[in-house]
Amino acid sequence: MSEWLAYLGIGAVVGFFAGLLGIGGGVIMVPLLVMVFTAHGLPSPHVLHLALGTTLATIAFTSLSSMRAHHRRGAVDWGIARAMSPGILVGSFAAALVAGLIPTRPLAVMFTGLVFYAATQILLDLRPRTTRRLPGPVGVFAAGAVIGAVASLLAAGGAFLSIPFLTWCEVPLRRAIGTAAANGLPIAIAGSAGYVIQGWRVAGLPAGSLGYVYLPALVLLVLTSMAAAPLGAALAHRMPVARLRQVFAGMMYLLALRMLAGLW
Repeated sequence: MSEWLAYLGIGAVVGFFAGLLGIGGGVIMVPLLVMVFTAHGLPSPHVLHLALGTTLATIAFTSLSSMRAHHRRGAVDWGIARAMSPGILVGSFAAALVAGLIPTRPLAVMFTGLVFYAATQILLDLRPRTTRRLPGPVGVFAAGAVIGAVASLLAAGGAFLSIPFLTWCEVPLRRAIGTAAANGLPIAIAGSAGYVIQGWRVAGLPAGSLGYVYLPALVLLVLTSMAAAPLGAALAHRMPVARLRQVFAGMMYLLALRMLAGLW
């Protein structure tokens, strides 16, 4: 029962912050899941891989809600989203396959470094200046592949990379946010598929696992994260978001370090 309550609580926290700040919650869901998986005796060599795979599978569901909301407001540039999708699918799937081969400690160091980059970007609200137009098909494919690969390793929707890239390429910020939300779905689908395939070859995973996706956690995380996201979105216009970004970034730093220390 305590394990189930932990998954429900994590989903609620992540969904709330995702709705409030308009960013994916994978960067805090993964460390929290690692702590819960470890506390409940899941095999330590695989807890990080299970957390990454389960988080990406959760994002596959929650990104649908976000994408629909932005689409209703006409904020998704489907031409750009379709152009970036092939690269995103290739990059996120390949990165998930590679991550499944990396031992837990090196993977934890890599994850922590990416979290620190994402947290610093959120903390300082870094956005590049608009300097150029969207590149051609090869450039868009390469950008999508890089975004998909990093997002897959971080178990995130990729908005922290997609939005700066699109605004740099003269896409208006609102449409960049909506398009990044649409890009989160192929990242989550391809990335979670890669973790499922890599997990099939691993013995000793807990009952209820589909590869590196832990299904009991997935169901409960999806329930509360999708319920809490609208609450965060409703409060976004009433609260000092700049201060909340600082709190969220600080939480990302601490959780990543706590996870790294625990896995070490």
